[in-house]
Amino acid sequence: MTIRALVFDAYGTLYDVQSVLAKAEALCPGKGELISEVWRLKQLEYTWLRSLMLEYEDFWEVSRAALNFALRAAGIEPNPAIREPLLNNYLHLDPYPEARVALSALDGRKLAILSNGTPRMLQALLSNSGLDRWIDTLISVDSVRAYKPHPSCYGLVEPALGLARTEVLFVSSNGFDVGGAKSFGFEVAWVRRAGAGGHQSMFGMLRGRAEELGHAPDHTISALTDLPGLLPSSQ
Repeated sequence: MTIRALVFDAYGTLYDVQSVLAKAEALCPGKGELISEVWRLKQLEYTWLRSLMLEYEDFWEVSRAALNFALRAAGIEPNPAIREPLLNNYLHLDPYPEARVALSALDGRKLAILSNGTPRMLQALLSNSGLDRWIDTLISVDSVRAYKPHPSCYGLVEPALGLARTEVLFVSSNGFDVGGAKSFGFEVAWVRRAGAGGHQSMFGMLRGRAEELGHAPDHTISALTDLPGLLPSSQ
């Protein structure tokens, strides 16, 4: 079936979650990289735990709890002077360098975001980055009170866009998200970012490898600018 919409993950796909590193290093000299990487890993882990425990907290609160963990793991007691600037950085994450060019090349197609972020977080992020010029629809998992890769999250896409799942190309750099989206029935493109260039940190190795979940992506690309080549020239 013809692809009529592209649905993007936000964090780690359109936006570089490690763009918090500079702020973390400025606030916690010598520990910025450790804090930023542990923060992201615990942030994801807490979304899965909250879903399994049926104790939903929105992504802002999950991010706060994960940051508290990361700071304490680095030997720093959380306090508002450190924690609040880092949290607020999630409203000002840097888009990946090729994001604007890629979205511009896809202009004229229906473009949406499906994200763990709250509506407030996503609206601020899109507005602050200028990507709201191209993204038509914001879909937050907040309405189903669960986190990706729970099927209910992907189930929000069809009614939001008025399309069948077979008409959607789902785009993510997160392996768990790729597996969840493919299991749900989307055509999936995995943006293989971290780890692809020989980066040997534990974070890079975890983020740069496909998950062993039995749901391989339909396409593996190295940058968002590869997306137009996956689509026919006419809609």
